[in-house]
Amino acid sequence: MRKIKFEIGKTYHVYNQGVNKCNIFLTNADRWRFLQGMYLFNDENSSLSVLYQIEKENKGRINFTLLKSFIKKNKDSRKLLVEINADCLMPNHFHLILKEIKEDGISRYMQKLGSGYASYFNKKYGRVGSLFRGPFRAIAIEDDFYLRYLLVYLNVINPGQLIEPELKEKGVVDIDKVMNFAEEFSFSTNLDYLGNRDSVIINKGIFKEYFPTPQNYEKFARDILESKKYDLAEKFFLE
Repeated sequence: MRKIKFEIGKTYHVYNQGVNKCNIFLTNADRWRFLQGMYLFNDENSSLSVLYQIEKENKGRINFTLLKSFIKKNKDSRKLLVEINADCLMPNHFHLILKEIKEDGISRYMQKLGSGYASYFNKKYGRVGSLFRGPFRAIAIEDDFYLRYLLVYLNVINPGQLIEPELKEKGVVDIDKVMNFAEEFSFSTNLDYLGNRDSVIINKGIFKEYFPTPQNYEKFARDILESKKYDLAEKFFLE
């Protein structure tokens, strides 16, 4: 049984990884499929079969334009389960920052998202069994500084480890290189907070107050890298 009790109005770091640390995203197409699920399943009325239904109607094609068109055509309005503030998709794991806005919203959302993606992945790659190491993990983040730090961890530090694997242990070797890589990395919300993209998936929520401008966010991210406070990330994980 999950130890944490989700409360409406609170923000959580939600994450999971592949069973035995196996990769859960083998191609960018897999990552886009996960993001499409993130968007579609954030609705009380969406079901696991909807993505397949949209694909069938569009001869195997699916993208965010088709998703929005399908939703507009088939529903009067969406009934969101959670507020999605940020995401980061790494080869063998993912991170989300979610705010509970409806009773049992995070649990219901993650059940649909995890089940839908695992079904897609197993079918595509001809595998059976669990894709994830177990139920998703979640920890409440209530301190303003740690919440801002967590956003930088997801958007910059975590993808930065793809080019500097010992970043957390030894610090950043080249801050500009890491910042530039994170700016080019499509599968976190860094681009959205830099003002270079406006994703239909996320709602910046409280982060709009923390970072009124992209420049405020970029400066904070750089300050974190320069201060080398990587040990703070341990506060965001459960053993």
